[in-house]
This record gives sequence, C-alpha cells and structure tokens, in this order.
Amino acid sequence: MLFTKASEYALMALIAISKRGGAMDAVTLSNELKLSRSFLAKVLQSLAKAGILISRKGSGGGFDLARPSSEITIDELLRSVDENCATVFTCSAALCNCPSGETKSSICVIWPFLNRLQTKIDAVLASTTIADLTAN
Repeated sequence: MLFTKASEYALMALIAISKRGGAMDAVTLSNELKLSRSFLAKVLQSLAKAGILISRKGSGGGFDLARPSSEITIDELLRSVDENCATVFTCSAALCNCPSGETKSSICVIWPFLNRLQTKIDAVLASTTIADLTAN
C-alpha cells in the first residue's frame, strides 16, 4: 500500500486539528508535529482546495476542518493529496486488462488474491473517518 509523505502529513494534521477543536496555523502544526513547514503548507492547501479544510487569514486564523471529523474519510483525504490512490499492487483492477498482456493474465495466480485484498483495503479507507482515528 502506498501511503506517501503527503498522505501521512495530511493524516497527522487533520488528527491534530480535530483534537484541538479549532483552527491551527501551519507554523504551529509543523512545530507540534515536527514536520517540514513548507511541505506541510502545500499539503494543507491541497486539503483546503479539496474542501476538507477551511483556510482563514489574519489573527486567530489558520486551518480548520470544513465539516465534522466524522464526515471526513481516509479515502477522501488520500485522494485529495495524492494523485494515485492507495494501492496494494500496480496491476489493473480487471484481470482481462493485465498490463503484461493477455497471455500473462490467463495464468496469473496472484491477481485474484491481490484484488480481494485491495477491495478490503478500499472498504476500510472508505469507512474510516478522522473521528475514528482520534477516538483511539
């Protein structure tokens, strides 16, 4: 599964903002989470552009959740900061579209297993929210 640095930063930032219950600026977040300030700022902007965060300028500004943490799924978060979805394998989702050619797809013995695994991972990512992560 591919969790990039951007998706890890996004998860950590959303959990921190959710636990605080209010806006946090990029400087405070980067200091508290010990993350690169410039990269975190880019991630936060991506989350704001996707409608997951609200960006407020000025005194008392910063980034805040655009909606309750119970409505923000991990899948949505990952799609907003990464071009590629979190995948277990790089094969096609359809066995008949095997990138290695038809002859390989007809003898591929791992695709059914990997596809079942990916389906389960996708379901977990789609059903797990930021609230679920902050509850533990």
